[in-house]
Amino acid sequence: MEVVVKNISGVETSRKINLDETIFGIEPNDHAIYLDVKQYLANNRQGTHKAKEKGEVRKSTRKLKKQKGTGGARAGSMKNPLYKGGGRVFGPRPRDYSFKLNKKLKQLARRSALTYKFQENNITVLEDFNFESPKTKEICTLKNNLKLNDKKSILILPKENKNIYLSSRNLQDFEVVVASELNTYAILKAKNVLILESSVAEIEKNLK
Repeated sequence: MEVVVKNISGVETSRKINLDETIFGIEPNDHAIYLDVKQYLANNRQGTHKAKEKGEVRKSTRKLKKQKGTGGARAGSMKNPLYKGGGRVFGPRPRDYSFKLNKKLKQLARRSALTYKFQENNITVLEDFNFESPKTKEICTLKNNLKLNDKKSILILPKENKNIYLSSRNLQDFEVVVASELNTYAILKAKNVLILESSVAEIEKNLK
């Protein structure tokens, strides 16, 4: 599976790179993708929601009316959930939403997501580059050269690069991620996947 390497000007170079079929050309597993995305979103939930129940509300505990003879239902204090300001019945409590997935299943999900992007011709391999200083204008120029304006894109780096990361931080439709931290949700959320030439080996090492 050969792909032409482009430069940051959007021009095809004379070089080609071979993408591993076991990562970019497998039979996609939709259920593995579903589970991995579900875990990613669940792990990002704070789970700090809380509502006061009957025993936690500050209200008078005086009995509102006599127990019998009124023709209505029995009524205790104003803490009763049926009254305004009363406690909530079975309200939300703080909890941990995270759950565990096997490493091989997560790798399968990421290979499936990359395969979908390759089948849609939305993977672009770029030759390695760097910025002398953080400039958002440089990333905007890169997007313009690759005709990615108004399209959600993700750039995969082989290792952390402070200048590239800071240059893209203010752009809502452009995300930079290190190959070792690549996740299924980020791949699927992006319309286009940009991979640096040296990142291909890192992706293959992590997902094989």
